[in-house]
Amino acid sequence: MKATGIRARVRAEMTEEIKAIARRHLATDGANLSLRAVARDLGVVSSAIYRYFASRDDLLTALILDAYNSLGQTVEDRERTVGRDDLTGRWMAVCDAVRGWALERPHEYALIYGSPVPGYQAPTDTVAAATRAVTVLGTIIQDAAVARRLPPGPPEPVPDAVAEDVRRAGAVIAPDVPDAVTARALSAWVTLFGLVSFEVFGQLNNVVEHRDEFFEHQMRAQAGFVGI
Repeated sequence: MKATGIRARVRAEMTEEIKAIARRHLATDGANLSLRAVARDLGVVSSAIYRYFASRDDLLTALILDAYNSLGQTVEDRERTVGRDDLTGRWMAVCDAVRGWALERPHEYALIYGSPVPGYQAPTDTVAAATRAVTVLGTIIQDAAVARRLPPGPPEPVPDAVAEDVRRAGAVIAPDVPDAVTARALSAWVTLFGLVSFEVFGQLNNVVEHRDEFFEHQMRAQAGFVGI
């Protein structure tokens, strides 16, 4: 292997090791990452970290991108296992994938869906990764619209200000879907993450005992609300 190839491989391996250590710190310190602490656990001087990440924010961005892409991949893979004509099954697969990922990786979930990190602003290059999962929902309702399987009848009126936001989202994820359906789908999406967040952050403790059954009931209700 050429020297340039060896250097690239070593750099990639070191980058992944830094991120792995940083993820462990998420579990104990939250998003309040310290490059000094990461360097200490890695067994190098602090300045060595800066060869890979110029700042704490750069490291946070890398972790955020990894989390969004991991969630997106999980959702895409799970939804793909369901027959294309089973719209409700596809939606339930998405919901189960989101919940399963969040419960397995609560600290990464908190990084992307918890409280904002003070002083940190995510760059625009995180947007594509952040929308991977919701794009799957868009595909489901788009397929329903193309197959003329959305419920008939006049939709509820969507206020002009709301319609503007809905159309902006719909143009990307579901261009053939009526505004009212897209609005309901986005509401269902928010409900999904609200319920997952309540479970991850302990808000269901002493309230809901049968979590699996409660989650399935709520998500099937949302599928009916959307009309899939």
